[in-house]
Amino acid sequence: MTEPTKPYQPLNISTLPPQTGYARPFFHVQNPVKAYSSALEVMTDLRFIAASTVAAELDIDTATQKMIARGVRSLLVVTVQQDVIGIITSRDLLGDRPAAAMQAKNIDFSELIVRDVMTGGDAIEVLHMDDVLHARVGDIVETLKHSGRQHALVVEDDSFSGKKMIRGIFSASQIARQLGVRSQKTTLSDTFAEIDQAISS
Repeated sequence: MTEPTKPYQPLNISTLPPQTGYARPFFHVQNPVKAYSSALEVMTDLRFIAASTVAAELDIDTATQKMIARGVRSLLVVTVQQDVIGIITSRDLLGDRPAAAMQAKNIDFSELIVRDVMTGGDAIEVLHMDDVLHARVGDIVETLKHSGRQHALVVEDDSFSGKKMIRGIFSASQIARQLGVRSQKTTLSDTFAEIDQAISS
């Protein structure tokens, strides 16, 4: 870029008009919602909240601590090039997967890495942003229930690179919180049962 020849000039300055409002983020995590609210109200939008990521070769104990530190229940598994190759959730870390991986690879727990227990990219079902834009919270709940999953990823086409990008994440536990559910249920079926009760009440 060449040096501009036009001299720099100050912009016009005025005083604040009465009753001026202020811009708010497009989405708020803590907003209370209803089943008929826009699905965007319960989506973690990665344009506003930085994605929580982890490398596939990291040990799972460190991955667990990373979830706790970030206050999240899932991490995107990424390569050095920042391509997403999987997802790992708290249910993966606390469920049957570690024991199964230890037995299959004949290794100790301390030797397990994220790749051993994550859900690989070829097994991840995704939603498209174009559909999410017109969806309601209840539609997302039904989608998660139908797939039997705690989380759902939302993809869109990046306008600059043209490649698919993960734009957002839906979480059953976050939806439950925003619907006013305050319990500490640990199973996915219990979480969905409480969501159904909150929706119908």
